[in-house]
Amino acid sequence: MSASATAAATALAWLPAFPALVSSVALVMTVVNLGICRRARPLGEVLAAHGGARPRVSVCIPARNEERNLEAAVAGALANEGVEVEVLCYDDQSTDRTPAILASLVARDARVRAVPTVPLPEGWNGKQWGCQRMGEAATGEWLLFTDADVRLSPDCLARAVDEAVRLRAALLSTVPAQETGTFMERMVVPLIHWMLFSWLPMPRMRTTDDPATSAGCGQFLLVRRDAWVHAGGHAAFRASMHDGIKLPRNVRRAGMHTDLYDGTESVRCRMYRGAAQTWRGFTKNAYEGLGSPLVLGVFTLLEAGGILLPWAWLPWALVAGGMPSWSVALSTSAVAAQLVQRALLAWRFGQPWECVAFHPVSIALLLAIQWRSWWLHLTGRRAWRGRTAGGPQPA
Repeated sequence: MSASATAAATALAWLPAFPALVSSVALVMTVVNLGICRRARPLGEVLAAHGGARPRVSVCIPARNEERNLEAAVAGALANEGVEVEVLCYDDQSTDRTPAILASLVARDARVRAVPTVPLPEGWNGKQWGCQRMGEAATGEWLLFTDADVRLSPDCLARAVDEAVRLRAALLSTVPAQETGTFMERMVVPLIHWMLFSWLPMPRMRTTDDPATSAGCGQFLLVRRDAWVHAGGHAAFRASMHDGIKLPRNVRRAGMHTDLYDGTESVRCRMYRGAAQTWRGFTKNAYEGLGSPLVLGVFTLLEAGGILLPWAWLPWALVAGGMPSWSVALSTSAVAAQLVQRALLAWRFGQPWECVAFHPVSIALLLAIQWRSWWLHLTGRRAWRGRTAGGPQPA
């Protein structure tokens, strides 16, 4: 064998080393993070500990064409125990029955308020404008910014506020239990947990207020009203489509702590319905969540070279033969670590088991989503519900 052929064979043998390292680090990070991201105390313990004190929480729900979801979302918020609750809704120029449904909800319960709709100003994202308007109108000491497709259990708010106080967090967030229907939803939606638990060092998140280690989910952002004001409110990121990242970072920049907890027992969400909506929903802000071409490149290397590579290399090596046993073992360990990690996440968060079996399919879709999102960002075509980010807005 020539020297060049020997060098090529050696390089091929060592190729699985990088995936084995990446997959092992992601698995260890997930195990550590699962131990840190705990569930809130049961409602009975919370009520006993606070001696009947009832914090006031303003639940803020922006609604654009949400006739399917709005009534159930408001009913779930109003059913909460152990808190004084008000529900604020902002109709973001809906073209369906949302305004009529909201008017009916307001008429039936004095705790529901409709924040008056005004034309969307230039340079604002519709959701951020609605949240800003509701935050300014809210009377609670705590604000919960949530979505119309999110469902809160009756013990959710009291437990979440208690957990925020225990963690000394001015802002507390969770990824709700994600309900999925179609194959595309089951492949893509659980990646929210996978990204978070694979790459966020939660020990550092908890022990520092470094904005770079903050995280949140826009489906559930519980923040003290004074902290929200001090951090600039939603006006500080008015054109963004990613409040789940922007608000926690701004709160930390303002010198306050943010944290995460496991709220899947008391918060659930059917995020998207169908393949097309899932694709559009994730491509609208996946690149914004990464933040720069450099980070996109790093995650491409991690996902393509660190996660997907052994799924192609291992069957090739087994069929072609000639690879050292230690090289095959490295590739096998990478695949095994990935499957164990996804199984742990599926077990903890009630995810569909298909996302474990089809893990490489999920990662391939994630790569496609991230690069498509970058292209939409580059060409100024990121859009959701008929509006383009940063572009001219309808009157």
